[in-house]
Amino acid sequence: MRYYQLRDGNSQRLAVETGDGAYDLTSVKPQLRTLRDLLKSSSIAETAPDELSARHLDAAEAVSEQRLGADATDPVTADEVWAAGVTYQISEEARTEESDTPEMYLDVYDAERPEIFFKSTPNRTVGPGEAVGIRADSDWDVPEPELAVVLYEGEIVGYTIGNDMSSRSIEGKNPLYLPQAKVYDRCCSVGPAVATDIKDPHSLTLSMSIHRGEDRVYHAETNTSEMKRTCEELVSYYTAHNAVPELSVLLTGTSLVPDDDFTLQEGDEVTIDIESIGTLKNHVTVV
Repeated sequence: MRYYQLRDGNSQRLAVETGDGAYDLTSVKPQLRTLRDLLKSSSIAETAPDELSARHLDAAEAVSEQRLGADATDPVTADEVWAAGVTYQISEEARTEESDTPEMYLDVYDAERPEIFFKSTPNRTVGPGEAVGIRADSDWDVPEPELAVVLYEGEIVGYTIGNDMSSRSIEGKNPLYLPQAKVYDRCCSVGPAVATDIKDPHSLTLSMSIHRGEDRVYHAETNTSEMKRTCEELVSYYTAHNAVPELSVLLTGTSLVPDDDFTLQEGDEVTIDIESIGTLKNHVTVV
């Protein structure tokens, strides 16, 4: 199943998409307005979220595909977003190229312990169709398409798409500038849905396109099988000795990196597709 949070005035509605169509769970259970509501209810009932949703499908109102696309917001509203770094060879190569201390990235790529860092808060995270940000004090900025793991009380409950917006110029000057390169207004986008029935997250086709006006200025495709570490391994390091919040997201690493002569501009449109999850599309603004 794929779960969406849809705009409903100043509130939200929770929708679920199955192989037979999409349904408004809030129309049956007004208490279920967010994914958090569903996960909390399923935890109390000691029932899987998909099983709880399935009980209400016959009575739920149908949701059109058009509305799923037009009204979808951030499907998670996570308390915290964290991220893993240097989990793909292309990411290791890119960060080595940009940095004045390149050996440290190779060390992380080959090390037992992965790089795990804080990425975003709810007020810095945007959903599909909203603007992602590039810093006004940076002159080299890129989107980073990533498979994102959704966790409830530290346990994996599903997967979504994440865009880890990054200033390569700031991080490249000094690795200690990483928080400024990664954490700022509109630094992360997530969506459009949370998929709960993915059997193998390490075998998903992922692609990214960037359009500037009518021109496609970047396109590439890869597969999550190229990720050196498993989602379970990354989650184990994120949750170890850490007071994780009720609902969180962990980005699993950068799988595609534009060439070194490319930087985002205001008005660009970034489109990320991941098999079995959907399409996350955002335009770019300067913050």
